[in-house]
Amino acid sequence: MTSFVGQADALEIIAFRLHNQEFCVKTTSIREIRGWAPVTPIPHAPYEVIGVMNLRGTVIPIVDLAVKLGMANTEASERSAIVVTDVNGMTIGLLVDGVSDILTVPADRLQPLPQATGPSAAFSDGIIAQGQSMICFLNLERMFGDDDAAEWGMVA
Repeated sequence: MTSFVGQADALEIIAFRLHNQEFCVKTTSIREIRGWAPVTPIPHAPYEVIGVMNLRGTVIPIVDLAVKLGMANTEASERSAIVVTDVNGMTIGLLVDGVSDILTVPADRLQPLPQATGPSAAFSDGIIAQGQSMICFLNLERMFGDDDAAEWGMVA
């Protein structure tokens, strides 16, 4: 694969799977990737928040990303991963089926979504064709905003 590191027209992404579909986000929003560990459920939490975990002394919400995108909930297993992100001043863990790859791709490979409907279209910046697969490029800043922070009790 050709390296595009250092070029302004390159996208640094991390790709992951949700229900046999590929998604990706910018690596700049990723704090770390952790293996699956059970979380502590919180009563009356929003449906997509499956619980909380202690990340080096900080309690963070863990969101089932599939549910946030309008898909069926994720059945966590030893292959699942928690992608810890910093988005809009919040630290959030995203439950995914597994991390696929960390890639650098030319920005011109990002194509607009076809006329689509559904929750994931509102959270997507487009599609990246990578080999035989299509990777949906998610925009975490649009996905997790002030409304989520307020609903999750993360604002003062």
